[in-house]
Amino acid sequence: MPPRLQPLLDANLIEDVVGQLKSGKEAEVYVVLSAGEYRCAKVYKEANNRSFKNASQYTEGRKSRNSRDARAKNSGSRHGREERESDWQSTEVEALTMLASAGVRVPKTFDYYEGVILLEMIVDSEGNAAPRLNDVTLTKEKARECHTMIMRQVVLMLCAGYVHGDLSEFNILMAHDGPVIIDLPQAIQSTANNAFRLFQRDLVQLAAYFSRFAPEIASSDYAHEIWKLYENGKLKPDTKLTGYFQHSTKKADVRGMIDEIKAVEEEELIRRGVIKKPYDKKW
Repeated sequence: MPPRLQPLLDANLIEDVVGQLKSGKEAEVYVVLSAGEYRCAKVYKEANNRSFKNASQYTEGRKSRNSRDARAKNSGSRHGREERESDWQSTEVEALTMLASAGVRVPKTFDYYEGVILLEMIVDSEGNAAPRLNDVTLTKEKARECHTMIMRQVVLMLCAGYVHGDLSEFNILMAHDGPVIIDLPQAIQSTANNAFRLFQRDLVQLAAYFSRFAPEIASSDYAHEIWKLYENGKLKPDTKLTGYFQHSTKKADVRGMIDEIKAVEEEELIRRGVIKKPYDKKW
């Protein structure tokens, strides 16, 4: 038993540790007995033991509780490391809670104590721990159905203001009643500058996986279709999707864009008194 589960035993949040379920790139998951039923305890790995790459791209725009914490996060101090770890862990708790209330298929959160999350155990039709999507062989019809269900979950997430950021066949469980999305410590707000880039990467990864079973999915473009609806304020939880998006064939007016940028820069320099406003001749 990992030492970090001992506080939960001492606090009577769990009665027993059954065994390890999996070890991922940012955490280890254990099956535990809690309140008389089997649940999962997610124990985060220390930062130097995680293999999650480029974590900074997921923390853009996250707000700290106070300015001291914000300064600490950018430092190499012990307090800074603790704050970064706390932020990484609490993000998943908050995301899971918000997404569950929005109707997204994610595990139910029971408790968060001493850096460990107690979660609902997702099971298959026989009551065993549900397998990851990557470990399931799909028929063409099942692949289409599963992909459609996940696209609907992605829409619900975006309507709730979240982008998963690392969505793939490795963090989707195949429960007895359909796919369930897991692992959200890297979830970001949909308003972050890099939100679309991560959103598009998520959906491209999923399309690549499902196209192994249903090749036509490879040519879909749900990312641009969904995001355009979202940007225009037209995306709803039940919005009908086609997977098709017509990209503009109109050439960009590069010269016009450059002229606009120069005009804005000139106005700013004039405002700051760096240069004088050009003399306005009257004819």
